Amino acid sequence: MSRELKRFFNPYRRANQLIIDACIFAASLAGAYLVRFESLPEWPQTKQFLLFLPYLVAARLIVNWVSGIYRLVWRYISLSEGLAIARSLAVVSLMLVGLRLFYPASWSFSSDMKMPLGVIILDFLFCFTGTVGARALRRIQYERGERLGSPLVQEPKRVLLYGAGRAGIALARDAKNRADVEVVGFLDDNRQKVGTVIAETRVLGRGELLERIAATHRVDQVVITMTSPPPDVVRKALTECRRISVTLKVVPDLQALLLGHARIEQIHDVRIEDLLGRESVDVTRHEPMIRQMYSSRRIAVTGAGGSIGAELVRQLMRVRPHSVALLDKDENAVYDLQQQLLALDGEVTIEPRIVDIRSEERLQAVFMEFNPQIVFHAAAHKHVPLMEENPCEAILNNVGGTEVVLRACRNHRVEQFVYISSDKAVNPANIMGATKRIGEMMVRAFVRQGGLSAASVRFGNVLGSRGSVIPLFQQQIARGGPVTVTHPDVARYFMTIPEAVHLVLCAGTLGRCGETFVLDMGVPRKIVDVAHELIRLAGLEVGKGIEVAFTGLRPGEKLNEELVESTESVRTMQVEKLWMVEPQGSNHEISLENVNQLLRSARQNDHLRILAQLQDLGIGFRAPDTAPAVQVVGARAQAAAATSLVQAPLSFSASKALS
Repeated sequence: MSRELKRFFNPYRRANQLIIDACIFAASLAGAYLVRFESLPEWPQTKQFLLFLPYLVAARLIVNWVSGIYRLVWRYISLSEGLAIARSLAVVSLMLVGLRLFYPASWSFSSDMKMPLGVIILDFLFCFTGTVGARALRRIQYERGERLGSPLVQEPKRVLLYGAGRAGIALARDAKNRADVEVVGFLDDNRQKVGTVIAETRVLGRGELLERIAATHRVDQVVITMTSPPPDVVRKALTECRRISVTLKVVPDLQALLLGHARIEQIHDVRIEDLLGRESVDVTRHEPMIRQMYSSRRIAVTGAGGSIGAELVRQLMRVRPHSVALLDKDENAVYDLQQQLLALDGEVTIEPRIVDIRSEERLQAVFMEFNPQIVFHAAAHKHVPLMEENPCEAILNNVGGTEVVLRACRNHRVEQFVYISSDKAVNPANIMGATKRIGEMMVRAFVRQGGLSAASVRFGNVLGSRGSVIPLFQQQIARGGPVTVTHPDVARYFMTIPEAVHLVLCAGTLGRCGETFVLDMGVPRKIVDVAHELIRLAGLEVGKGIEVAFTGLRPGEKLNEELVESTESVRTMQVEKLWMVEPQGSNHEISLENVNQLLRSARQNDHLRILAQLQDLGIGFRAPDTAPAVQVVGARAQAAAATSLVQAPLSFSASKALS
């Protein structure tokens, strides 16, 4: 039989669905009369049945069609589709009730139009049972065919799910539709769940029994289905799985799961983010404030092609802004991001703009055309060693470019400006950090002058960003080593890109007066420990086939980074893991003349003068050859100390502001 004939005789074509439902509706009405009158009805009731039958069947089909019931795929019938069918059927049944109760007795056919209430109720129940039952049978047939119909799958993969929560239940249900996966059970650390059956899957024990249960049930793969599992849980599970030669996978984080139901295809290998992670932010708590701030707004993101800028755009798309302008000078990065966004959502207008933020005329023209209401400034040179070798470029881009963006925002009356800063801006020991510190000061200066609402957000290393240490280590491991670390004691704060960007969006809803917000980065991790974790993830051991080599601190590199300095205190906010910095002292101000001098020296390629001018600004910067060794406390300890300080609002002394 040809493909066309098979398609014509397919009982689940839309035309055939209408025929099947029409038969169900007719049979349901007949059954309702038979049950109501407990036998074949008398002629008056039979006459009423024949009168209503064609109109009732047609009405139900039309309402189903208008309600979109025939756009639903039968083999994927679920509770939500069943409720949609019930609502559609109820519309016609309520019309029958209206005729029964309110049809005037003086009109013709009054007795024929008043269908018994028992018939109406039974008809609805029979119609619902018949239509949902037909679709449920189709789903059962499909799932059975999926399990039995694939000759390529000889033996399904036996999977143990660690975590009987929302993601685990979704995966267990998804696995039932697949021939290549068999879920043998759950593990869960909640004692009350052990021994119960969830989603037709038994909870076999707690996580501490993983190795024994996996071996007993001949498990091929363990999947951690906890969203944002504690790193020690992941490490322990990874160690135990390796001992018994079982692969370990994890589900996406909560941010990814919010975009859709968990499916087998979404699980991935254990990544360094899973081992360095920490207690994650509950993103659902902040969704209303983010949606209220950014929904239906025109938003521009500079540096949109970078790691932070691209994630900003992706998260903004979820709250349905009116339009988003992608500003970047890297045309390839903008093109790639544009294609990703077009595949995700066609409702939000995407405006790609290739523009260098240092070109004031070009940027002003883009702002004139797009007229943004909110601007996120993520464009910057960020590589510390490269900027040490190219200080003039760092000043021209990070300082000069920021000034141009701020001036464009003020001229075009942008409602909110958010500046992406760095922990390297605190007591900067390098050019990049100094430029970020100056950027924070310029934001406050523009706010003091008036006409601009703005805030800065300061955070440390983000896992997976372009140019970060993680991809470098992975490349070195792939080449067989050595893995190069600058110093055995160097430590950094780490955060995932989605979590950092989520808190940036939260800060944008709170800051108005040039405040600087700090993200709680958790506990700093030694870089050498990160290298060891990556080596173990690759299935290797340090000293056995791969080595770690120490190369010495690079120019401008600290042993430890800070998030706040001694002249700053922090205030906790209503958003967890987000603090507001309260500057104290005059070294948080900058004048137009200071910026002009720096830019003039950069244009003249005068490296030495730039270093001297940065030291004279009083921001804590010292040239690399005079910078002392720095030993700092973690941001969490500084936050605890700040709780004893008087909580006072931010204040700024008058100074010559940027124009």
